Amino acid sequence: QQRDKLRRYQRRVALSLERERGLARQLLQDGKREKAMLLLKKKRYQEQLLDKTENQISNLERMVQDIEFAQIEMKVIEGLKIGNECLNKMHQVMSIEEVERIIGETQDAVEYQRQIDEILAGSLTEEDEDAVLEELNAITQEQMELPEVPSEPLPEKTPEASPVKNRPKPELVAAS
Repeated sequence: QQRDKLRRYQRRVALSLERERGLARQLLQDGKREKAMLLLKKKRYQEQLLDKTENQISNLERMVQDIEFAQIEMKVIEGLKIGNECLNKMHQVMSIEEVERIIGETQDAVEYQRQIDEILAGSLTEEDEDAVLEELNAITQEQMELPEVPSEPLPEKTPEASPVKNRPKPELVAAS
């Protein structure tokens, strides 16, 4: 408000200066040099007042800006204060021990899930691998079929008793 009042005052003084300058010209033309000189001194004084008024307006504007900035700073400080209070309340709710317990439980759960993932993905421990190999060997032994052993006694060989002369030798049969 004060700034606006000073601006109105400046306009009035500026109009007055123009009038007085015109009046000083008129007095000079009329030959009234002393009165014109007095009027110009008054004009000069009013110009100095205008300069002072301009400085005051400048100071007021600077002050208004400072006040506005201080208000912004106060809002920031108030926001920080509220944020700090919220953090303190959160810290009261959650203690360090509680956080450490939760982190420990989370790590245990992650480890348990990793073990489940490994089992599902087929990742086996060395002991599991050994057990699987033993089972594989056992199954392989069971599946291997051996020829049946005759339960009758084998006939004795005599060179004349053999009806087939061109019978292949046993070593050749096994090789082919």
